[in-house]
Amino acid sequence: MARKLQTEIRKEQIAEAALGVVHAHGLRGLRMERVAQRVGIVPSALYRHFSGKQAVIDAMLDLIRGKLEGIVAAASDEPLPPMDRLRHLLRQHLALVQHFQAIPRLLFSDEVCVGNSARKARIYETISRYLEAVAGLVRQGQADGSVRDDVDADTVAVMYLGLFQPAAILMFMSDGGFDAARHIDRAWGAFYEGIAPPSSKVTTHSHNRPHAGAKRP
Repeated sequence: MARKLQTEIRKEQIAEAALGVVHAHGLRGLRMERVAQRVGIVPSALYRHFSGKQAVIDAMLDLIRGKLEGIVAAASDEPLPPMDRLRHLLRQHLALVQHFQAIPRLLFSDEVCVGNSARKARIYETISRYLEAVAGLVRQGQADGSVRDDVDADTVAVMYLGLFQPAAILMFMSDGGFDAARHIDRAWGAFYEGIAPPSSKVTTHSHNRPHAGAKRP
């Protein structure tokens, strides 16, 4: 069991290192020797765990899926109203991509999916499960009256993802110069305004306030 655990830890270290290589050099620059250098092992040692570059890509996708499932589970367990949990998830999603900036490049790269329908299906499933979790929180908000009951929860979930994805792209394109955290805090207010029932719009609602650590305009 100890040896199996050590192997799983090493595989995760390699996957994380590979994400770092993709961030620095792009998917075309993903080379086993670069990954090995980041892990601190000789390249030949990588082949004890992975057969080659394609297997490492699959490991990165598995790692991303696990991380996304982890932040969804953590947000769902927060003792907060549904919309506060949804906003918490948005912040955790941003924190994850700030830590692993290669995630958007990998999930939406043609190079990852072209000629590999099984991998494409896995990525779609990962995103779909994330959207299902978001839609579930929206439905909980509809049940407690914090979200309009005339909006479609699945559509709102896709809109929610749109709060994040452009910000992640701009953050990457600007080498971190674009303040994605500030954007998301400001965009959340407009997003919630669109799905909140009329009674929530005439009062100062907690969902529209920037959190304590947010930068003000």
